[in-house]
Amino acid sequence: MRRRLTMILAGLAALTALALGGAAIANATGVVGDDEGQKLSSSEADRAGAAALRATGGGTVQETERDNEQGATFEVEVKKADGSVVDVRLDSSYRVVGVDGDKETNDDDSGGNEQEDADDN
Repeated sequence: MRRRLTMILAGLAALTALALGGAAIANATGVVGDDEGQKLSSSEADRAGAAALRATGGGTVQETERDNEQGATFEVEVKKADGSVVDVRLDSSYRVVGVDGDKETNDDDSGGNEQEDADDN
């Protein structure tokens, strides 16, 4: 009985180790889950940033990441010269899929834009 219990526990330990190892490898290589939010390689980021700046007529690249919204592969957050922030979505060939105003202008969860609120008065 004791030998049987030992064999069962050893088998469960081996299965657990395999499952955790496989999950760690998949997570590290990006094999599982969606691509949204994952950082780009430096060459991808450079190409996406350049394409986004052409689309916006200049500005400063704030962040680049993979995206899967609106048929896009990449999303580049650009701060324009006027201070506004836009998200430029690009396909896998770095062609513009869409440009959207960035809704995350504040770090808090109030949901309002203080500048817009000040302009309304």
